[in-house]
Amino acid sequence: MTLELMATLSTPLLSLPRHSNLPTPPSPTVNNDRYFANHPTLSLINQCTSTKHLKQVHAQMLRTGLFFDSFSASKLITASALSSFSSVDYARQVFDQIPQPNLYTWNIIIRAYASSPDPTQSLLIFLQMLHQCEHFPDKFTFPFVLKAASGLKAFRVGRVFHGMVIKASLSSDVFILNSLVHFYGSCGDLDLAYGLFMKIPRKDVVSWNSMITAFVQGGYPEGALELFRGMEKENVKPNDVTMVGVLSACTKKLDLEFGRWVCLYIERNEISVNLTLSNAMLDMYWKCGGIEDAKRLFDKMLEKDIFSWTTMLDGYAKLGEYDEARCVFDAMPCQDIAAWNALISAYEQNGKPKEALAIFRELQLRKDAKPDEVTLVCTLSASAQLGAMDLGRWVHVYVEKQGINLNCHLMTSLIDMYTKCGDVEKALEVFYSAERKDVFVWSAMIGGLAMHGRGRAAIDLFSKMLEAQVKPNSVTFTNVLRACSHTGLVNEGRTLFYQMEPVHGVVPEDKHYACMVDILGRSGLLEEAVELIEKMPLVPTASVWGALLGACRLHGNIELAEQASSRLLELDPGNHGAYVLLSNIYAKIGKWDRVSGLRKVMRDSGLKKEPGCSSIEVNGIVHEFLAGDNCHPLSKEIYSKLDEIAARLKSIGYVPNKSHLLQLIEEDNVKDHALSLHSEKLAIAFGIISMAPSQPIRVVKNLRVCGDCHSVTKLISKLYGREILLRDRYRFHHFRGGHCSCMDYW
Repeated sequence: MTLELMATLSTPLLSLPRHSNLPTPPSPTVNNDRYFANHPTLSLINQCTSTKHLKQVHAQMLRTGLFFDSFSASKLITASALSSFSSVDYARQVFDQIPQPNLYTWNIIIRAYASSPDPTQSLLIFLQMLHQCEHFPDKFTFPFVLKAASGLKAFRVGRVFHGMVIKASLSSDVFILNSLVHFYGSCGDLDLAYGLFMKIPRKDVVSWNSMITAFVQGGYPEGALELFRGMEKENVKPNDVTMVGVLSACTKKLDLEFGRWVCLYIERNEISVNLTLSNAMLDMYWKCGGIEDAKRLFDKMLEKDIFSWTTMLDGYAKLGEYDEARCVFDAMPCQDIAAWNALISAYEQNGKPKEALAIFRELQLRKDAKPDEVTLVCTLSASAQLGAMDLGRWVHVYVEKQGINLNCHLMTSLIDMYTKCGDVEKALEVFYSAERKDVFVWSAMIGGLAMHGRGRAAIDLFSKMLEAQVKPNSVTFTNVLRACSHTGLVNEGRTLFYQMEPVHGVVPEDKHYACMVDILGRSGLLEEAVELIEKMPLVPTASVWGALLGACRLHGNIELAEQASSRLLELDPGNHGAYVLLSNIYAKIGKWDRVSGLRKVMRDSGLKKEPGCSSIEVNGIVHEFLAGDNCHPLSKEIYSKLDEIAARLKSIGYVPNKSHLLQLIEEDNVKDHALSLHSEKLAIAFGIISMAPSQPIRVVKNLRVCGDCHSVTKLISKLYGREILLRDRYRFHHFRGGHCSCMDYW
């Protein structure tokens, strides 16, 4: 929406010269002179089946002068704008040739643009109509412009239309009132929408549907279901649109039982079931857990579209049934880019980034669909998860070469990819190249700096964000507090935390309290951390107790660690991390009997420590290693390099830190061997033998790097003159010349 349009529509109506004496009496929507109504050329319009045919009739009307008759011209523009083969661009050309369009013709072109991808044009033509048409907008005009304003969520503009409706004495028209309810609902003002709905004297089914849809879209499904019950009491017969809204409300409430009842209601009341309604039922079943119901419905559906297929595909993927998801994909009659996106995003969003990238490569090879913004965002996210910098760079180049608009969504994904792949400077370059930065772009860059241990830079960027008058959100504060945590900026973190609600209007959530506990705990302020937890207005979550337990591990506070662990396991009995952290604390002080006791509890409970897994990208291929892995084709060379590394480390006096083992091992050489098999060491050894000395070795690990691996990697960076970037679950470590960017504060 242009500022000029906003300004013009905000101008008082009395300033418009043509309509200074409002209201005016209703005027005809078509020219009363139908002298040519039965002209044989006009009958040809109804027989046209394509724009080409219509243009031939158009040319004939111009030759005979018939086009310059208002009624005849209105027949032509109706066909060009609203027929099954309509073209809004051609309709506009026809409209611009009409010397004096009647009100009906103005309404047709406004209506056509209101339903087009560019509804702004509908509003601009409306402005033109106010100045050029001899008649004032009528009860048919306003529903169309309100639809355009709804699509644009142009609240101020729609309010102006509402005022015009009142001044034109049209505020009791049910069609206009329904449009206003829909408009206010689309803009999120449920109070105004409901107030208007209640004032409609004789509500029709569209009135009820508009309000039900507004409640569903506004996040108030309970209100939508209550209205549905109200319809029943008022004896208003619901239609297919009603039931789509009611099913959407069931989906938002995850109410499978009521959703099943609604489906039976549709059948018993013989409500016409079209494709849209079938898809709504299918979506409800999947999202509410009615898997078998969804399968039965899908098999019975005579007509299916891309939404039907992708709903099934996504449903199977979220259940972890990837073979079934792939079968659905392969069975699809049309594998357009939406289908590919559904499969790629299903893997990416469910922790399968490697599989997501494999599907993306298959898409590239097949060449039967062109990647769009959704494809690229999903691929960048999968690349970020794996640390696949080469593919991430390829996507960036593809975006530039294809001239794809680098909107905030793509910008955020690119920044996230570069920071998680270890190139924070490139991320900053992308960030500063953006002409427009929304809160998500700023937050992503602040989070990237935090991950790389650049706390001061993150806080400085947060200040610039405020200067740019971009309001921070919950994610922004999570990221800037993490920046303080990773770099020991206690005072700065404390100030930011306590400014959240009073200064910025962001209410602290459990994740923000967890960050603050981490900030205090890491710096040794355990008593203050405990005091903060005790004063929380929320019930402390597992993440809060986990942050305290991690701080106890750093500072060896056994008593507090046991309390934190106990509270954590009460909330999350299956949290193996609590056992691992407590085991580390016991092992650090040699209490192996307690380590063994914890291992027995884990074994008896069926809990297993999450296996360490590290990945490294070499020549565009991502290689993964588990602890003690010997499945890699170059395993022999990798272990030979590890032996060489161990010998060189021993020669300079390195002694392994055995407190990171989770069981008592009597023989020292076995302890050393167990530590040498950690997945990140295997990945680093592979990087040394596979990559040129000038290339940075980039490793991604799924767990927090242990202290021994951290010490070893520092020494390797010095002995072998290599730059090593190691990303663990929480942050980046940049190793160079025997030093780490974290300055051993991690």
